[in-house]
Amino acid sequence: MVISALGNTPTVTLSKLIEPGRVFVKLEKNNPAGSVKDRPAYFMIVDAEARGFLDPTDPKCRTIVEPTSGNTGIALAMVGTAKGYRVMLTMPESMSVERRRVLEMLGAELVLTPADKGMKGAVERAKELVKELGAFMPDQFSNPTNVLSHESTTAPEILRQMSWQLDAFVAGVGTGGTISGVGTVLKRLFGDSVLVVAVEPSKSPVLSGGEPGKHSIQGIGAGFVPAIFRREVVDKILTVEDEEALATTRALAKY
Repeated sequence: MVISALGNTPTVTLSKLIEPGRVFVKLEKNNPAGSVKDRPAYFMIVDAEARGFLDPTDPKCRTIVEPTSGNTGIALAMVGTAKGYRVMLTMPESMSVERRRVLEMLGAELVLTPADKGMKGAVERAKELVKELGAFMPDQFSNPTNVLSHESTTAPEILRQMSWQLDAFVAGVGTGGTISGVGTVLKRLFGDSVLVVAVEPSKSPVLSGGEPGKHSIQGIGAGFVPAIFRREVVDKILTVEDEEALATTRALAKY
């Protein structure tokens, strides 16, 4: 099964882009579905199975519904269908045709909602489907298993690959799962000797106490503070401009 290849992604040194100092990047794109979201998707489904909410052999417990327009949807589609589940994803009709095709190729059923209602409309429709179908909704922004997936896999991998020697950990915040999980482990082991830094869009600085706004950095900056975000393990919150983030992404693509 393809999900057996999940995790144990490599780290690379950004020796040409970052000077001075040594900066390492963990290549989560090497996960089967192409992102860090593979980890929580797998953990949330397995946890739901253990608690009796999901069972691929039971018609009443084999449907997964989640409102998502990003990598979590791709990860849930891959893991869910591989394990025999029906995966339904709600998203605004404004999402790109390319993204829709990828999700459909992975076996997901798409339920499009009015573009003018944004993700709020997708969330409302997902909740309706959960009631109508008796389906399970992972709820990535509120599910503590999201954080646990990074405590259990991402953090140990980083420690092993860095030979337990690092000065800081930096992560963008979408659901808050990655930084909360890894940050919890680092603070437990190293306390204040390791700096944990969260990054959010400058145009939507809600973690910094600002107002939500539109931005172009996909994957982070949800416009609200996620329920699973553990502020107590974060030492500093930095903001990044859209242009700077996009320029760095293009530079990394040529690296």
